[in-house]
Amino acid sequence: MGAHEPADNPHTRAIADFIADFRYENLPDDVRHRLKLLMLDSLGCAIYGQSLPWSKILRETLGAMDSTSGIGVWGTKDRLSAPHAVLVNGTLVQSFELDDVHRIGVLHVGAVTLPAVFAVAGLRPGMSGRDLLRASAIGYEIGPRVGMCMGPEHIGQGWHSGATLGVYSAAAGAAAALKLDSERAVHALGIAGTQSAGLMAAQYGAMVKRMHAGRASQSGFYGAMLAENGFTGIVDVFESPYGGFCTTFSRSDDRFNLDELSRDLGTRFEIMRIALKFYSCVGSNHTTLDAIRSMQEERPFGPDDIGVIRVHGSKVTVDHVGWPYRPLGLTSAQLNLPYCVATFLLEGHAFVDQFTEDMVADETRMALSRKVEVVEDPAITARGRVYRHMVRVEVELADGTRMERTVEAPRGSEVHFATDADVLDKFMLLASHSLPEAQARRIADITMNLEGEKDAGELLKALSA
Repeated sequence: MGAHEPADNPHTRAIADFIADFRYENLPDDVRHRLKLLMLDSLGCAIYGQSLPWSKILRETLGAMDSTSGIGVWGTKDRLSAPHAVLVNGTLVQSFELDDVHRIGVLHVGAVTLPAVFAVAGLRPGMSGRDLLRASAIGYEIGPRVGMCMGPEHIGQGWHSGATLGVYSAAAGAAAALKLDSERAVHALGIAGTQSAGLMAAQYGAMVKRMHAGRASQSGFYGAMLAENGFTGIVDVFESPYGGFCTTFSRSDDRFNLDELSRDLGTRFEIMRIALKFYSCVGSNHTTLDAIRSMQEERPFGPDDIGVIRVHGSKVTVDHVGWPYRPLGLTSAQLNLPYCVATFLLEGHAFVDQFTEDMVADETRMALSRKVEVVEDPAITARGRVYRHMVRVEVELADGTRMERTVEAPRGSEVHFATDADVLDKFMLLASHSLPEAQARRIADITMNLEGEKDAGELLKALSA
């Protein structure tokens, strides 16, 4: 790979070898089935998201600049150049806080992996369903491991992990789809890694937060496509002591663990630790909503009954979602824990129909949100990142009743994963907003039987409205 290549890149090389060598047959049956469910969930999120205001702006802006019609935008008749389609499709998956999350790696995996992999499938007709599953699995495995390597300090210091980590899932998946050898896979990772970016301040109301996943997927796609043709990247992108990903995106070298990048790679599957969402808000809020739902089942209460709600959580929860609510936009509403609690209490749910632009500055919701206190519990923080979403919720009702629930992981998590029926129901509910029922069911049928498809292009066709 060149006379000036640093020799010390064992972790980057291990990932590249996995990209080149891993085979479809190496996927255990349960992992393969889980992967298909995760893929279906992401596609449903994207199809729902295509009609949202920020999605329309992005589609129309890129469409006005792009005369190429190579790759479809999911759930629409639009076709764009491959890089622009990847950007849009990734944005659609992440467009309404509905998509999957690897809780430990802190990454929305499908949003960054699938757009890049599917774009390669569109550019290289004839890819089989098994090849598409293999490439997707590889992408789903790599990004979370980078997040595990970086630890919670990465997001704690202000990086949006979905954007910064996502380039590696996209590059790995696209490189696998292109069937790059290990030499070129190293460069794909190195090209992607230097494009890594994303600021967590986007959570306070900016539309651009929705685009972070799409941009990460696009960067990884570029990495794989360029590497295929001999373009070179940073060959020790993870290991480099100066300007490498880990040393640059972490405050000090004792805050990341390079061994996490390839530990048990190919034998322990992070796919099985990816969670799905059944509330339309950031994953950090789900345990609190589950706790309130559980208490309501025991003793029904509504918004008028609330004296105060105290949420005791990790420092990450307090910093990420526990700030006093300000009506800065729908993004901030979906990320803010007090607002989401108020919404859940007032509406009885917190799914797509409960989060609308006209409710962002609703006085009733804002007043109720001020009855929600989010405070750090050092004991939860001390339990580490595996329990970063854990909460202990105390509810004091106006009549003096006190209730408490502790929830370690939400419904849909790897601890309480959804049934096949739950995933299909969510997909159909989301897809039916934009597509006829028959078309939605065809997408679901192809996805859940993808290993039998000789041509993965059938799924790409079904995704076009």
